[in-house]
Amino acid sequence: MVDVLRFESPVTTIYPTGETEDLTLGDLSEITKQIVRADSKTAAAEQLAVTFGSSRIDGDVIVLGQRPDEFLLVGTPTATASLVEGLDRSGHVSVIDHTHSRAMFRLTGSNASATLEKLCSVDWSEPMTPNGAVVSASLAKVGCDIARLDRGPDRSYLIACDRSFAQYLFDAIIDAGNEFDIAVVALAPTLV
Repeated sequence: MVDVLRFESPVTTIYPTGETEDLTLGDLSEITKQIVRADSKTAAAEQLAVTFGSSRIDGDVIVLGQRPDEFLLVGTPTATASLVEGLDRSGHVSVIDHTHSRAMFRLTGSNASATLEKLCSVDWSEPMTPNGAVVSASLAKVGCDIARLDRGPDRSYLIACDRSFAQYLFDAIIDAGNEFDIAVVALAPTLV
């Protein structure tokens, strides 16, 4: 019998859940995260069909073009596994599971951009980071991959970082969002 590794969130501080709808932060660290490295000339890169700096939704998986020839797939375990299994891996293609090594948060609300502006120097305006944009940036001095994926009329950002910095970054985002009455919310481990 094989033991299944139980996921434990890197965010261990207990925060009271809030009632505000203006700005929320939730921990999505247990969502499946697969990194696919595929040369732009491979069939896998064509199948993933997203360019560097952009994203798209494929069923229950979000495909992020986080670096040239590197894609981050996030979603449910079944949907992510299905997408990975369907990739043509001929040529220079590799797949690495980063579910347990990367943390992921969702920051949503009318003041989400203003909160991020307090933590880094990226221009979060509509022309520079439209819905679907993916950027790599230092957020509170932590290297992060950030995707703008709005939820309805509200701006929403997925923020991924190395697991070892998760608690620090979560606290830094809360500190930056306190001015806007940020609330910590429990999120189901789904993205779409």
